[in-house]
Amino acid sequence: MSKRHRGSSTAGSYIIRSSPPPPEINMEQKFNESAERVKSFTKRPSDSELLELYALFKQATVGDNDTEKPGMFDLKGKAKWQAWADRKGTSKDAAMEAYIKLVEELTAKYA
Repeated sequence: MSKRHRGSSTAGSYIIRSSPPPPEINMEQKFNESAERVKSFTKRPSDSELLELYALFKQATVGDNDTEKPGMFDLKGKAKWQAWADRKGTSKDAAMEAYIKLVEELTAKYA
């Protein structure tokens, strides 16, 4: 099948049009850009903000937390595990949207 260009007099010609990318691609791009932006903060967000970022990032990239809960002496690991587990059932898109929004808010405070 050969490509025909607009204005061709040949029957059966068609026009190739570029369409905007699907919304999920735009959201994934914004999500990735937001993840990079976090790395460039000049000030450190609070522990609760970092836990929220972590949980939303993991939910958006991995999905529900089905890992084993860390041991009782791993306080940081337990906090991260619990923050992620609290997002159980949140869809990938909803987690991405929430992450993007949170990064936008934090950028005003820490960039």
